[in-house]
Amino acid sequence: MPVVTLIVAGLHGLLLLALLQPIVRLRRGRKVGIGDGGDRELLRRIRVHANFVEYVPMLLVLLGLLELAGLDRRIVAALGAMLLVGRVLHARGLGRTEGYSSGRFWGTALTWLVLLAGSIAAIALGALRLVA
Repeated sequence: MPVVTLIVAGLHGLLLLALLQPIVRLRRGRKVGIGDGGDRELLRRIRVHANFVEYVPMLLVLLGLLELAGLDRRIVAALGAMLLVGRVLHARGLGRTEGYSSGRFWGTALTWLVLLAGSIAAIALGALRLVA
């Protein structure tokens, strides 16, 4: 069982709930039932959530497969922690401003680093299994 990925997925689930809270508050307060109603702050919060949903599911699948393939759990845990930190930084950065922010930059960089390292590890592990 991929227990590290299970924990990482649970932590990301909690973060997803935290990202949904500002959207719900803004929708209720501004009486916007669907979409962003032309509200720039609501649009930014929706994009924070959407960006999370665009990256995290694929990366959790990748981490789970790496763990199932036998990658050292400490490496899977490190990648999962980097992803969580990256997603928090990105959410805080984009949640505060539409433009450049160090949180948004470093959050994206960490997320992409996890995607790159995990993808290379998956290809390497798969190739090793294929030729063995």
